[in-house]
Amino acid sequence: MITLPPLAPPGVVTSEGLACDLCCHPTREQYHALIDAFKSDGFEMCVDLCGVDYLDFADRALPEGVVATRFEVVVNLLSLSKRLRVRVRVQAGSDEPQVDSLFMLYPGSEAMEREAFDMFGVLFQGHPDLTRILMPEEWEGHPLRKDYGSGRVPVQFKEAPGPR
Repeated sequence: MITLPPLAPPGVVTSEGLACDLCCHPTREQYHALIDAFKSDGFEMCVDLCGVDYLDFADRALPEGVVATRFEVVVNLLSLSKRLRVRVRVQAGSDEPQVDSLFMLYPGSEAMEREAFDMFGVLFQGHPDLTRILMPEEWEGHPLRKDYGSGRVPVQFKEAPGPR
């Protein structure tokens, strides 16, 4: 049995994706409804959600009609029953990146959204507990942003024993 790739709703920009059957590029306003449509169409799993900082790649190649922003949220959905994979790439904004939370659709996305918030500063509207997950609460900044200082932690070595 051959399964045809899924179709995106009208008005959503699509492209061919690597390692997926379809790549969608919704606007922030289309994002939640698009994910909901895929869930209703049998995409049972949100297997990955991550943030990306394109600080040095503002002129990257995107399909016509997609306006690049500094931050992007990438979501990978999987349909085990149809044996299909969909990637969704939404431009989250440049100064204060934010998109809607997928928690109500895919509760397993809770920790992934917290990680994108913690590391990149992406706000997920409607998330039930948008707090740091990897860094201490008092930490300032978002360590995976390209303009975040690398910093240094001094390392102290004990004198190595010499030959006997």
